[in-house]
Amino acid sequence: MNMRAGAVTREEPPFRAEHIGSLLRPRTLLQKRERFARGEISQADLTDAEDAAIVDAAALQERLGLQFATDGEFRRRSYHSFFYRQLGELSIDTVAGADAEGGAAGAGRGQQPVALIKSRVRWTHPVNVADFNFLRSKTKLLPKITIPGPCALHFRGGDAAVLAHAYRDTDQFWDDIVDAFNKELAALADTGCRYVQIDETAFAKFGDLDVQAALAARGDDWSKLIDTYVGVTNRVLRAAPKGLQIGMHLCRGNRGGHWHAEGSYEDVAERLFNALDISFYFLEYDTPRAGTFTPLRFVPKHKSVVLGLVSSKTPILEDKAVLRTRVEEASRHVALDRLAMSPQCGFASVDTGNPVTPEMQEAKLRLVVELANEIWGEARSK
Repeated sequence: MNMRAGAVTREEPPFRAEHIGSLLRPRTLLQKRERFARGEISQADLTDAEDAAIVDAAALQERLGLQFATDGEFRRRSYHSFFYRQLGELSIDTVAGADAEGGAAGAGRGQQPVALIKSRVRWTHPVNVADFNFLRSKTKLLPKITIPGPCALHFRGGDAAVLAHAYRDTDQFWDDIVDAFNKELAALADTGCRYVQIDETAFAKFGDLDVQAALAARGDDWSKLIDTYVGVTNRVLRAAPKGLQIGMHLCRGNRGGHWHAEGSYEDVAERLFNALDISFYFLEYDTPRAGTFTPLRFVPKHKSVVLGLVSSKTPILEDKAVLRTRVEEASRHVALDRLAMSPQCGFASVDTGNPVTPEMQEAKLRLVVELANEIWGEARSK
């Protein structure tokens, strides 16, 4: 097979070589954060350290040949908690630590975080605009902003968490969620942001039998919940500003190298790819836990898929020939010119990071860029 047949350079997201967003926090930044927590340094000192680390991260992404840059999520403790805590008295990850079957090596299933909803969800100020503006001022690359999905809070607590303190009915909760996300996306677009990634991990977890059982135990029909989540997400997407490129990242958990779910996309694929009004997906495909590529047969011809083939969890560099074969396998279901590649998730969904070194992180990102260049001709536009 001619892997480059029909391939073209992309000028808009998703790019041929992608990464999900979070990067390993430099040790010096983690130390500064510890000192700040102990009251030894000021917020200004911590912000200066974050600024310097983000400048270095942006420079790394430029050196690697990527077309976009993130700030590594260096101002956040985790990918989701920072955002939701700006919207009220909300906690989305009340479980401390990974607490996984696989132990410290990061091989096993981690304990699912739980949400607490003690106030109504309210957008009162831009959450990510300042981060976007800083990143834009420090790189020539296109800034990508990552935000958690609108259904993440509910997935981790269900109706019981919604109704426990702050709400009398879930419809009001969903209205508040949609309103908050609409305002945040509008604020980002108004300041010039063009690229947003929604991290909605729930959809990838619905195929796990243990997750289905846990949802049933709290009174949720997992299949009906998919329809609810598609409907809520579509309300956000359809109101999003024109010209804002929005993709959705799905994974099965990424905390200190542990995971939260396993199972194919098959149970959700038809609705995920057709009912959900989004144009491209970042899909975890780094281990057999994700199943085969056959669910990609449901992807319509106007949508694209970023294959998460490189693991951000393991300190072993993937074999380029194996990755090339996997792209070829996926192209039997989705045309090559609608595919791209990336690691399956970020390198530090929580600030303590995954069990990989900065050197291995760089090697994995370089591998993604090199292979994208070989398969599609270019990983970035001219």
